Amino acid sequence: MDKKNERLENLQKETLSRDFWEDRAKAQSITREAASLKEIADKIGKVEEKIENANLALEILEGEEDKKLEKELAVTLVEIEDFLECLEEDAVLNGKYDSYPAVLNIHPGAGGTESQDWAEMLLRMYKRWIERKGFSYETNDYQVGEEAGIKNSTITVTGRNAYGLLKSEKGIHRLVRISPFDSSRRRHTSFASVDVVPLIGDDVDVELNKEDLKIETFKSSSAGGQHVNVTDSAVRITHLPTNTVVQCQNERSQLLNKQSAIQILKSKLFELEREKSREEIDKVRGEKKEIGWGNQIRSYVLQPYQLIKDHRTGIEIGDVQSVLDGNIDLLIRSYLEKNLYKA
Repeated sequence: MDKKNERLENLQKETLSRDFWEDRAKAQSITREAASLKEIADKIGKVEEKIENANLALEILEGEEDKKLEKELAVTLVEIEDFLECLEEDAVLNGKYDSYPAVLNIHPGAGGTESQDWAEMLLRMYKRWIERKGFSYETNDYQVGEEAGIKNSTITVTGRNAYGLLKSEKGIHRLVRISPFDSSRRRHTSFASVDVVPLIGDDVDVELNKEDLKIETFKSSSAGGQHVNVTDSAVRITHLPTNTVVQCQNERSQLLNKQSAIQILKSKLFELEREKSREEIDKVRGEKKEIGWGNQIRSYVLQPYQLIKDHRTGIEIGDVQSVLDGNIDLLIRSYLEKNLYKA
């Protein structure tokens, strides 16, 4: 902790320099790191204070009975546990971009209405999780399915360690259930892909060439299918060299949607660059896994029995409804702990 305090002091000294904001990208990076270190230092200080108070309460209770003090001690112990969980999360999520907002995209696999409905169920699950965490989200794109569900959805999630937590959800999710859209009540298997990238800021430079971009506009529509406005305000941008496609329609003006789409596109390209070198981008896109059998990271079985299994960690949960209602912290934490010491 002494090293972290020393690092925080040095960063705070840098912010007082007259020419600190001359390099805006560097300044943003420093202020973000300083804020993160200060938050950790404050938490440790609060934990130490609460532990000291708990020890004092225990000493008093050893000598006399005090029901009020016992209740206060019970509350303090719960608070200590919560603080320690937060510190543990900070220890696990120490990647450079873990504290960034996350861009989460959900896309159904083959299967029409059944897969589109599953994609919407996943979107609902993540929105419920966001509410549980006290995070916030902004809908960038929402395309309604013909009969039910969604064809595609992209949301930007903002909150403490949003990307660091949600990166564990990246992959193909499999659902097994008796389809409500099948009059014969047969069991169906559906797939949907979840993609997660950090929403990069101005402190990360990603170069875009105009000739590499295909920009299209179309009419925005709400989740209910109504047009937000009659103009072609929604924007779709395709990065031709990597075949990366993003679109935004949440804003009322074409300019704002274009700006949002460009930022998300840069985030996706930046993540692609982190995975492979620029020379291997085409290869990466070519190896992109199919949204189907054998590639799923997690299975959600509703019939003939109820079980959720994460194939990467082996974690199994029988309370399927709780998970679909957003209680996915155990699944996230298990994945992060397993991958803590991996490169």
